[in-house]
Amino acid sequence: MLKTRIIPTMLWSDTGLVKGVGFDSWRRVGTVLPSVKVYNMRQVDELILLDIAATKSDRDPDCETVGDLASECFVPLAVGGGIKNLAHIRELLKAGADKVCVNTALYETPQLLADASRKFGKQCMVASIDAAPGDGGYECFSRCGTTSEGRELTAWAKELEKLGAGEILVTSIPRDGTMSGYDIGMIRAVSDAVSIPVIASGGCGGCEDAYRAVTEGGASAAAMASIFHFTQQTPLRLKEYLASRGIPMRLAVK
Repeated sequence: MLKTRIIPTMLWSDTGLVKGVGFDSWRRVGTVLPSVKVYNMRQVDELILLDIAATKSDRDPDCETVGDLASECFVPLAVGGGIKNLAHIRELLKAGADKVCVNTALYETPQLLADASRKFGKQCMVASIDAAPGDGGYECFSRCGTTSEGRELTAWAKELEKLGAGEILVTSIPRDGTMSGYDIGMIRAVSDAVSIPVIASGGCGGCEDAYRAVTEGGASAAAMASIFHFTQQTPLRLKEYLASRGIPMRLAVK
């Protein structure tokens, strides 16, 4: 049986990590390299690093910095932000990223996902969807949650799977940073629509939220940020709780 993954998300803006609410990431919460080193020791399953400054300023990914971080990261690292073409994906993977997260570029050039999946392997490709409740369902947004794409969530998720996504990261824009719990309906909708792993994101405030994302939402992994920045919760404590509730987890032998 596949293990459920706990994945801290790091929002990187210029030189530091930031966090906010509803994608308004204004509060500085640390620097990247020390955070990577701490997570290395805390039994996380993977890390997600999203360069939100690259997307907002329309600049290319900072592959040099990613390389420096990857050399100190001893768990799988997924990197997103500013990716527009195959060359960006190739350079990030060469720099040491294990996976890439792509969002905005896929609305503009869906074929990018198919080409990248064929060239580098679908296991490298994480399709990221940022969504919010809309007319009778959920609406997809690009450019850090600022631009509506006029696409319905589950239809877009199905299209991304067909194009070659290895997994889907689905984030609730209104719940982001609130620690009020994941949008279980959103996660369930995507999990029911696709057969590839779904990573739940946006709103985790405690162990029970992660448990519900997996058991009720059908998520294969739970991504989170604020819970580790602003509470005493640790990845290991969260994984031990889930294991105690019968969720298959990867735990180091003591």
